[in-house]
Amino acid sequence: MEKYGQYRDKGSGIAPFFPISAQASGVYLPFHIFLFVCRVPLLIAVSVTYFLLFSWLAVGSLIKKAALWCLLGIPGVWWVDIQIDGVKRGSLAKHQNRLPQPGTLIASSFTSPIDCLYLAAIFDPIFTSSYPNNRLVERISLYTAILRALSPPKLTPSPTARLLPLHQLLSENPDSAIVVLPECTATNGRGILPFSPSLLTAPAKTKIFPVSLRYTPADITTPIPGAYISFLWNLCSRPTHCIRVRIADAVYNTAASSSRPNGTKSPLSKKPNSYETNFFDGMNIGDSLSDADTLVDNIDGDNLTQEEMKVLDRIADDLARLGRVKRVGLGVKEKDDFLKAWKKTRKVI
Repeated sequence: MEKYGQYRDKGSGIAPFFPISAQASGVYLPFHIFLFVCRVPLLIAVSVTYFLLFSWLAVGSLIKKAALWCLLGIPGVWWVDIQIDGVKRGSLAKHQNRLPQPGTLIASSFTSPIDCLYLAAIFDPIFTSSYPNNRLVERISLYTAILRALSPPKLTPSPTARLLPLHQLLSENPDSAIVVLPECTATNGRGILPFSPSLLTAPAKTKIFPVSLRYTPADITTPIPGAYISFLWNLCSRPTHCIRVRIADAVYNTAASSSRPNGTKSPLSKKPNSYETNFFDGMNIGDSLSDADTLVDNIDGDNLTQEEMKVLDRIADDLARLGRVKRVGLGVKEKDDFLKAWKKTRKVI
């Protein structure tokens, strides 16, 4: 791996884009093959039924969650170790206010398609896609969010994507939590990438819950895009998988209540049909969005203020602490370069 040394973090030596090798099956290979052959057709059948039928029907969230738990249970993802900062084990029911609720944001780690599947089964949220150096997000479906974990990283949104700030998305969907994947691309879970500034468009009074998801074994992470067969084999050939879920105390976007720096002109102000103009002219927002008009609306996400950097650093530090990993200086651009070098010598299966 020496030839990929430039894709290791200089400070820690962590390589967040390398795939994690699966443990050899050994004498259990026939049993693993049996599990794989039995599970994959069933998993495909339930997935097709859910995404082509249930996700479009006006059925209750309980029915959808039950179907999602079936999707998790078929490959053996049925042991979940969940813990909340400052909450003793066994007393989770007494601290429901420490969990993400409708109207809050979930800043989640991003390592596997199972991430979004689990979050959907628990919180029934809205998923978004973030992009480097862009403060706006794109609303996506659960299916798209799962595919993004197996897709190449995107440096910029597609020309047809509808981008909007988080405060507008929260206002339009007050009965749902919203998932933000601030790292913008999947990793192997061994480091936290630099964040997109999209979280900075959250209102000052909205709770942001850092949520870390880790897996045992860790070979179901998907840092290499397109590895569908490898992912399915690692997922369906093992008897069980454990999800380790850690939720930090809520963080607030304290930068949202700060006024714009002197001389900073918002690019949105040049556009009469901007999201900011349409949103604030046509709606009567409540207390939770009262400070949204003071957000720094630099769409490109450049020139972060010191307070904005503190907000992103706090959430990134929480995710690193919860996952027992370190933050790294490698981002989406470095992963894109890594994949180009990787494909020259490796064949993704």
